[in-house]
Amino acid sequence: TATTEIYTLSLHDALPISCICRKGKDYYIAVSSFEWFPAVPVYHSRDLKNWELLTHLLTDEKQINLSRLRTGQGIWAPCLSYCEQDGLFYLVYGCMVPNGMNIDNYLITAEDIRGPWSEPVYLHSSGFDASLFHDDDGKKWLLSLEWERREGYTRPGAICIAEYSPGEKRILDYPERIWYGGTKRGWVEGPHMYKHNGMYYLLCAEGGTGYHHCVSVGRSGSVRGPFERDTRNPVITSSLDKGEEVRTKASEDYKFYNPEVRLQKAGHASLVETPEGKWYAAHLCARPFVPELRCVMGRETAIQEMEWTQDGWIRKKNGSPFPEDECEGEEIAKMPVRRMPERDEFDEPELGLGYYAPRHMPDTFADTGVRKGYVRLRGQEVLDSFDRVSVLTRKLTSVHMVLTTRMEFTPKVHQHTAGIVLYYDNLNYLYLRKYYSDTLKQSALSIVHAEKGEVKELTQTRTPVTEGAINLRLVIDGKETYFEWSCEGDWRRIGGKFDTTRFSDEFCGEFTGTMAGIACTDGVFRKNYADFDYFELIDLEGENDD
Repeated sequence: TATTEIYTLSLHDALPISCICRKGKDYYIAVSSFEWFPAVPVYHSRDLKNWELLTHLLTDEKQINLSRLRTGQGIWAPCLSYCEQDGLFYLVYGCMVPNGMNIDNYLITAEDIRGPWSEPVYLHSSGFDASLFHDDDGKKWLLSLEWERREGYTRPGAICIAEYSPGEKRILDYPERIWYGGTKRGWVEGPHMYKHNGMYYLLCAEGGTGYHHCVSVGRSGSVRGPFERDTRNPVITSSLDKGEEVRTKASEDYKFYNPEVRLQKAGHASLVETPEGKWYAAHLCARPFVPELRCVMGRETAIQEMEWTQDGWIRKKNGSPFPEDECEGEEIAKMPVRRMPERDEFDEPELGLGYYAPRHMPDTFADTGVRKGYVRLRGQEVLDSFDRVSVLTRKLTSVHMVLTTRMEFTPKVHQHTAGIVLYYDNLNYLYLRKYYSDTLKQSALSIVHAEKGEVKELTQTRTPVTEGAINLRLVIDGKETYFEWSCEGDWRRIGGKFDTTRFSDEFCGEFTGTMAGIACTDGVFRKNYADFDYFELIDLEGENDD
């Protein structure tokens, strides 16, 4: 074996909750995408260390409606699996919508991970985090978390199971409750089922997705239970609590922070077996700023080596539940992977992989074919809109990054803006924009700052500029973020420094992490546009964010 440094998919390189599976020698991880399009990114690897963004499984707005969703809603915990008996990939996904945790769950299949994928089959609307288990007798079972709303009952509820008929393309009966969790942390969710040596194992997340998060295990001789708890639960966690304390409020999460580990919020895992018979768990985690305990990159995905004990339990190989920075891996030749290019000159007729937009597909407003070597953004609603905004972003993979672009844009009225943006969501962003200033009677730059829904133009940053191309830069330097601009000469700072940690899950109140990108608005006719010559996003810490 060789010591392999853990590779974390920053999700937003890994939009939060992930699911791992294998076909032959190829490993795939599908991750949550919430209100972002294209949806359900899939990463590919052959060595469990080097991963590349391979494809997205939902790219048609007819497949899923994400419009007008709040941050953190949309697609939660998609489940990607491969059934060797069928020769098919299966994706179970659902779209969380406001009010009462309503979610409709669907299933699509494909012979090739790149598609084409089948038309969606409606499964049920009974709970979220749905996953599909393929039993060795050919039966298929849908697991999900039932959201409990009745007074006096545990919330969110129990893990449920229902048989799925591939022939009839439907669930055969009402979901049946089978599991209430393996610890006292509460909030059992994220179920995945596995069969090993004739026993059924139920892997779940508990404790919420903050600093009290964990992975628990139960087992049974029957797919419907009853399930026996592992007395060593939780089997993966960052918290010092041994699973004996109930987590009742998200605001209590901070007290479970463990300064002894680097990877916080460990939980919500799925398992994969290598062709050589080794087992690994892909799980959610986060790396906060300290002492603020704020996670700017949101949730990330990490991998731990697992093993089966003599008495038939799955646990981390070293016996400790705490996530490690490194894990033992097989001596496998490194797989060459495609990294996102630091600089995109927009020379291709279509946008490359790795660009995302909130609620609608990027190609509804971004066009690389109309002008060679440029991407043209058609202006739409203001950036704090819950619907159609022209915001084209990439995921942050580090808290030390520089985004640079060159823009050509002619505003004619004050409702015309375009520029560069640090974007957590429509309620929290920093926007260096060019616009028409009625005060100056000409084009100008200024910074707009949205924080928890309060939007302010920082009028002290108003700076007159001449027409023509302008260079814009966003610098993320750890806990400090600032903007620069230039025409042809030296870079000039505009505005002061901003607190990067405020663009985090903890401060903003959700769990999606922060993006960086370019934007354009037109509050009159929705047709004025900005041309961007290139998009350069440099990670100053290196590709693995050490």
